[in-house]
Amino acid sequence: MSFPPRVVVASRNAHKIDEIRRICADWPVEWVVEAEWPEVEETGEGYLENALLKARAVAEATGEAALADDSGIEVDALGGAPGPRSARYAGPDAGDHENLRALIAAVAGVPGSARTARYRAVTVLARPGGEDVHAEGASEGILLTAPRGGGGFGYDPIFVPEGWDRTMAELSPQEKDRLSHRGRALRALRDALAR
Repeated sequence: MSFPPRVVVASRNAHKIDEIRRICADWPVEWVVEAEWPEVEETGEGYLENALLKARAVAEATGEAALADDSGIEVDALGGAPGPRSARYAGPDAGDHENLRALIAAVAGVPGSARTARYRAVTVLARPGGEDVHAEGASEGILLTAPRGGGGFGYDPIFVPEGWDRTMAELSPQEKDRLSHRGRALRALRDALAR
């Protein structure tokens, strides 16, 4: 599979769209972020299933190649939760702030060295008709119990990447993109498309 001329970003999350376009700035494609497609419910059991649902639905609805991802944070002390349910951890209508508070409460009694976690992302590029390619990326780290930093989104204010002393929310966008699960997954997808 090679790069298509145009790619629809299959997301309505403005933060995620900004990250994708920044990380993929060197892709030889025209990015489409304002397209009409039906709401896609993430009913899959894992990241790949959810990313495929979104990418395939948007590719079929728009007649263009579509890029989707599904991602989450996996906390070892919580048996890998919230995982693919990260965006709905505090309930189906919860936002970033509520989800962050719920995760802080869930790990509050866990000693610092045992608050290991990782961000994981799976990205999919699907074309109309069913041809698709996917890639995965992960970023290991440890969780804090008090938010720090004003950048990023989601769980970034409490996630300290391995080897760093700052949270994802304290990193510059370029630093975050280099270390992040989404950055790693999108670079792996780019490499797969460039073959």
